[in-house]
Amino acid sequence: MAKKPTGESDEVRLKKKVAARTKEESGSGDSAVRSLRKRLKRVQRKRRALSLRKKHAAGKQVEAKS
Repeated sequence: MAKKPTGESDEVRLKKKVAARTKEESGSGDSAVRSLRKRLKRVQRKRRALSLRKKHAAGKQVEAKS
């Protein structure tokens, strides 16, 4: 049985975690915070790439119909 997806996306959840960690700790050299930031950037990159691929695919479909 698969887990039910939560209401918030991974990106929103990671943003909350990073904000909470940076608020409680002033030093940004912590490896846990750094890895959270890296995961957040990876998720953002993935989302942007997906939207760009969809945009390009939609553009080609529109041109083919004309």
